[in-house]
Amino acid sequence: MLNMFSYIEGPPTMVAWFKNRQYVLAIAAGIIYGVGLRLILHWPLGGPMNAPRESMWYPNDLWVMSFGFLIVAPVTVGWITIASTPSDGRYHWAGWIFRPWIAVLLSYAVLLLAVIEGAICLIFALPVTLVCASIGGVAAGLAGRHRYRHGRATTLCLAVLPLALCAIEAQLDGPLAMRTVNTSTVIHAPVAVVWMNVKSVPRIDHEEVRRTWTHFIGFPLPVEATLDHDGIGGVRHATFEGGLLFVETIDEWQPEQRLGFTIAADTAHIPPTTLDEHVTIGGRYFDVLDGEYWLEPVANGDVLLHLRSRQRLNTDFNAYAALWTDAVMRDLQESILEVVKHRCEAQAGRVSARLNP
Repeated sequence: MLNMFSYIEGPPTMVAWFKNRQYVLAIAAGIIYGVGLRLILHWPLGGPMNAPRESMWYPNDLWVMSFGFLIVAPVTVGWITIASTPSDGRYHWAGWIFRPWIAVLLSYAVLLLAVIEGAICLIFALPVTLVCASIGGVAAGLAGRHRYRHGRATTLCLAVLPLALCAIEAQLDGPLAMRTVNTSTVIHAPVAVVWMNVKSVPRIDHEEVRRTWTHFIGFPLPVEATLDHDGIGGVRHATFEGGLLFVETIDEWQPEQRLGFTIAADTAHIPPTTLDEHVTIGGRYFDVLDGEYWLEPVANGDVLLHLRSRQRLNTDFNAYAALWTDAVMRDLQESILEVVKHRCEAQAGRVSARLNP
């Protein structure tokens, strides 16, 4: 009886191999769908893949920043990954939740290696896409567990749904959100010294900037900020690595108290390798509008230096995007304040040493 059962079921190693092969093919199906959908939205109009990003489906490759692509597409990847594996009628929560992650992560690896998507965008999207992929995987698993059909019609409808939603979203303007990020630091230096280091920032050496997570994911480091003349109407050129330039026009000038300016990113001269096209400053989705320094004298002759910036967000998921933009802007502002603080305190120390030999 045992031998007959073994003959029918096959050798245990063969059964395990067959099951593993099914899992691999199911994950491959999810990868093919995810990468294929991105290629459809990426493939340029009338040219090779390295041509300017003008999608045959929508100008400037804008569909990628949509609810349909960011939310619904990974749900479909999760569904396909689990629905492609035969159900045994049991609950396999861990597999339903985590196997779609493999498809998502490998899809991201392909897009990154093919230079179709930038690391910044992929990192920003990863948390929500993993959650959505798990939702799709659990939905497919429950459908199989309760013997609902994973028919071709259901999968096909889910597969085309992101494209349908993207087509609708492309005709609509994303909701507008204005964000403000405030940062500050206490500087042990006179107000006059702090003011001189705020209105213009001489060239920054690499050793002066502490490497943070924003720099590791691809945001450029600050280089310098030059001011053509004092007073309202003066123009600061804030330069970052990779050719990123902010033209800041002074609209508030109170010496040793307050410096305010409007900001315009020089987008025409930003190399395409500096920032991912979907997070380009001054683009459709994100812009930095203005900034302000103000100096607040505190006890013991120290100065509390504040830096505020205001940004515009235009996406279909502003609440999620704001988590990232606020974190990035806060990190960048803190890096700049840290450079100013160290320079001011070093200069104040030298002055004190001269006055008190």
